[in-house]
Amino acid sequence: MKKPLKIVKFKNGDQERQFWSKIDLSDYLEPSDLVDVSFLNLKPSTRSISLRLPEYVIARTKEKANALDIPYQALMKQYIAKGSFNE
Repeated sequence: MKKPLKIVKFKNGDQERQFWSKIDLSDYLEPSDLVDVSFLNLKPSTRSISLRLPEYVIARTKEKANALDIPYQALMKQYIAKGSFNE
């Protein structure tokens, strides 16, 4: 750590935003001061889309999902995330 960072008590969000916008944290922190964090309970935001697919693709996906005992839309999400239908 280069020099200690003194954080005052903020009266409101505007005051805090102004403080953080004018400060350069590299004056106070070294790369070795940083630690990895993970947000385990953070859920990714989702958004509905419309997607037109051939009937046979939907039918095959539903059959495979039924065999795996998962919802077919969840299986489609997995396929899209992988970028492939090959398994």
